[in-house]
Amino acid sequence: MEKKRVYTFGNGAAEGRADMKNLLGGKGANLAEMNLIGVPVPPGFTITTEVCTEYNELGKDYVVSVLKDEVEKAIEEIERLTGTKFGDKDNPCLVSVRSGARVSMPGMMDTVLNLGLNDESVEGIAKKTGNARFAWDSYRRFIQMYGDVVLGLKPQTKEDIDPFEEIMDEVKQAKGIHNDTELSTEDLKELVKRFKLAVKERTGNDFPENPWDQLWGAVCAVFDSWMNERAIFYRKMNNIPEEWGTAVNVQAMVYGNMGNTSGTGVAFTRDAATGEDIFNGEYLINAQGEDVVAGVRTPQQITLEGSRRWAKQQGISEEERAAKYPSLEESMPECAKELIEVQQKLEDYFKDMQDLEFTIQDGKLWLLQTRSGKRTGGAMVKIAMDMLRQGYIDEKTALKRCDPEKLDELLHPVFDKKALSAAKPVTRGIPASPGAATGQIVFHADEAEEWASNGKKVILCRIETSPEDLRGMATAQGILTARGGMTSHAAVVARGMGKCCVSAANNMVIDYKARTLTINGKEMKEGDWISIDGTTGYVYEGKIQTQDAELNDDFSALMELADKYARMEVRTNADTPRDARTARNFGAKGIGLCRTEHMFFEDDKILAMREMILAKDEQGRRKALEKLLPLQKTDFKGIFRTMDGLPVTIRLLDPPLHEFVPHDEKGQMEMAKVMGISYKDIHDRVEDLIEANPMLGLRGCRLGNLYPEITEMQARAIIEAALELKKEGVEAIPEIMVPLTGIVHEFKAQKEIIESTIKKVFSEQNDSVEYKIGTMIEIPRAALTAHRIAEEADFFSFGTNDLTQMTFGYSRDDVAKFLPMYIDKGFLKHDPFAVLDQKGVGRLMRMAIQEGRSVKPTLKCGLCGEHGGEPSSVKFCHTIGLNYVSCSPFRVPIARLAAAQAAIEG
Repeated sequence: MEKKRVYTFGNGAAEGRADMKNLLGGKGANLAEMNLIGVPVPPGFTITTEVCTEYNELGKDYVVSVLKDEVEKAIEEIERLTGTKFGDKDNPCLVSVRSGARVSMPGMMDTVLNLGLNDESVEGIAKKTGNARFAWDSYRRFIQMYGDVVLGLKPQTKEDIDPFEEIMDEVKQAKGIHNDTELSTEDLKELVKRFKLAVKERTGNDFPENPWDQLWGAVCAVFDSWMNERAIFYRKMNNIPEEWGTAVNVQAMVYGNMGNTSGTGVAFTRDAATGEDIFNGEYLINAQGEDVVAGVRTPQQITLEGSRRWAKQQGISEEERAAKYPSLEESMPECAKELIEVQQKLEDYFKDMQDLEFTIQDGKLWLLQTRSGKRTGGAMVKIAMDMLRQGYIDEKTALKRCDPEKLDELLHPVFDKKALSAAKPVTRGIPASPGAATGQIVFHADEAEEWASNGKKVILCRIETSPEDLRGMATAQGILTARGGMTSHAAVVARGMGKCCVSAANNMVIDYKARTLTINGKEMKEGDWISIDGTTGYVYEGKIQTQDAELNDDFSALMELADKYARMEVRTNADTPRDARTARNFGAKGIGLCRTEHMFFEDDKILAMREMILAKDEQGRRKALEKLLPLQKTDFKGIFRTMDGLPVTIRLLDPPLHEFVPHDEKGQMEMAKVMGISYKDIHDRVEDLIEANPMLGLRGCRLGNLYPEITEMQARAIIEAALELKKEGVEAIPEIMVPLTGIVHEFKAQKEIIESTIKKVFSEQNDSVEYKIGTMIEIPRAALTAHRIAEEADFFSFGTNDLTQMTFGYSRDDVAKFLPMYIDKGFLKHDPFAVLDQKGVGRLMRMAIQEGRSVKPTLKCGLCGEHGGEPSSVKFCHTIGLNYVSCSPFRVPIARLAAAQAAIEG
């Protein structure tokens, strides 16, 4: 049986369903479902995502040949339902051609509207509608969009000139007009003529008049756009597989630009920025969809309440608002009422916040799309918890609805309230995406990317953004635009990225050529500092200090819910009481990695540490270690006290000694003076410590076995700290971890030193505490011989940073030279230092756990590498039976939610 590649929908019937998103894409599946539940949707059809794969593998000619019959029949169905004829000059069937991936990729791929128009059918439309201006406006839009998308006339760099925009500007300037809506029918005819001439000059071919040629060109252009630069970048940024492909949706055109009884807009069933349960959105009278998204005209609010809120933010009086910017409820009350009913129906049906696109054609409402709306991290949590309380969803669904990575948006700093109170805003715009950002002004996306790569913080300032600005937006601290609204490109993409964004800043003028930004006469130049508040919409000159975000009750409720279902605990990697306190406030159940070497770099310890390393003999080392002992003990007491009652895994000294000693003449002279020996002796000792490959040299347990006095000092400091706190009523639970074990004998030797030291301390103080001695599995050999090591160890902790490095043979310090190329070529799907390699490193981990527990069923196993805060890695750790993962303090909530989702998903 021939594979079905085209699925039709219209007039309440559909061949697809909402659960067919993998095949029909999100847009196509939801268009079908909206038909089935009685929502007014223009008829059309969807070409499946599988065809996109065929297109990329087998080419255009093959795809057109296999699609031809199905597409022609689907067009006939649109003709039947609309009473029009594709290619007819008097009663033409006009269609839109849009992309539709499994997940929303706003603005990343291409769209063509008004397809089917030509020199004959434009006259037919003019006669049929009695609106010649509308017909010619639609035609000039079609030529411009088709020329950009299909014929390749879209500018590729910021230096390129868009021939259509250049012609448009010339015509408007000659006529002395500023707005597209002021163009007359004759002006539009002139534009069409000049647009077609530009196509001929640029391509060498006439603009295609045949609607079927137009259709196949547009369909193939949408498939091509799946592989454009911005779509590829967006997929990488959001971990969307390339092999998914995009569907193509062909729909009968409905027009929002037929006059003052028509319009178009975008709406959300709840506030996408805050999560507030209030219907909101924007529309434009006498406009097509691209006008709203582009932000070239000031959009108006749908609801009266929203309109009044907007006017208050903008400092516009009620009288001016009602006269110039009436809500849809005021300008088209019947359509607004129907839209409000439809949005509620869709939210009730899909049981999630919906992002809607609609068009009103001559007083008739049509829905063009519904999808689960992109939202900020704060809105995500609020919507999930509100919908749980409202009975829309159950607890497991509420947890699954929340993307662990988006919690990151809630955990980062906002403006310091005291600093903010002293700052005076220079203007205010629309608070398009919450948060606070401070950075240097940059006007072009490529330069924002370059500045950011050099360690600078930047605010990307644009008149309006477009998909071509994506890379710059991704690297900027925040985005500021002169135009747009809550549904403009900048707003939607910024919210999806979790970036702070202020749009439509009042009285802001950007001069790209002069590289200046002027607000109310105040000129700021590229490189000047600016601060923006995406929660309030205020813009400030200069830097403003930040403070930690305040988490609300919804966040706490979500975390409690996560803990209810999670089967794996989350600890933190922390080396100071401050970090430990932060992590505990975020719900950490202990410390999975305390790196003792980080403590030695403080001023009061580094001299003693260097003295120990540079000593000529054991006696000299022990003398220096006596100075370090009380300092280490103080450090451990601070951390134990903070984590009272929770386990703390302390890794013994791990890095090569050369990292601690001075390599400059000034530092070596200082050490010579401190130790009372010659500069030459110090210099020679430092030279002796240099290794060809120090990360594989004298470090970890090798260091402790060569210089056992170091292990003795650290073990004593840990246990004495625990005993002293016990007398204060603080429960310290130390877990001593031996690093870099590769051979069981290495571990046994270290364990003997630790245990003999602990026995001495217990005897000296006539008291004891519970403790564990385990090891870090970070060498492949340790994983392969885990059954031997488990006979001696109380626990395993996978140090996946080094385990990844040694398994792949990649140097973490040098991998950036080739890893991007490996990912681009598909050798690797992810950076293995960011996302755990489940097939290689993960297999070693699984093997080690199975081997270890085969001899010690109660063996506790955890992970303390950076992967402990990455959601897919956390979920893998759940599947292989780890007891806990450990991550940086600000990643703890992310890991807690990921652990809960892993348990729910089984």
